[in-house]
Amino acid sequence: MSARLLERYKAEIKPALESEFVKNKMLTAKLEKVVISVGAGEAMKDSKLMQNIQDTISLITGQRAVQIIAKKSVAGFKVREGMPVGVKVTLRGEQMYNFIDKLCSIALPRVKDFQGLNRNGFDGRGNFNFGLDEQLMFPEVVYDNIITTHGMNISISTSADNDKEAYRLLELVGIPFTKGRA
Repeated sequence: MSARLLERYKAEIKPALESEFVKNKMLTAKLEKVVISVGAGEAMKDSKLMQNIQDTISLITGQRAVQIIAKKSVAGFKVREGMPVGVKVTLRGEQMYNFIDKLCSIALPRVKDFQGLNRNGFDGRGNFNFGLDEQLMFPEVVYDNIITTHGMNISISTSADNDKEAYRLLELVGIPFTKGRA
């Protein structure tokens, strides 16, 4: 399957960014990776629930998700060293473009009363982070197969040096931001 967003980036988005920002074409901002992560919370104690979260994230992304293991014991959170505390998957290349395309064109429009993503998710270095409340917006997720709904954090890393350039890149890619000023 060809990444339609990747082809659009090469044909339309990259030239638009070059004309707006770049003096050197090798420095044109591009997407580097997308990390989807889920903190387990109460699922730490239930291996079946943890496996269900891992399977769901793998299904959504098309790439096998890995469990994150606690490196330290934290008594306040009832976490012991070696316990699974979350699930994550890192997407690069064509899979990354396919995921972002699916997120923008299929998943986010299915969210009830969706107004756009908050622009305050930029970190000052050209990366954008946002969270989703549940996994049911993705078409691959079958409601009967999930044990409990869970949210996820999505982190989009770009090669842009600043938030202005990263915002413009993500806007051209099709990320729906809220209207008005940040």
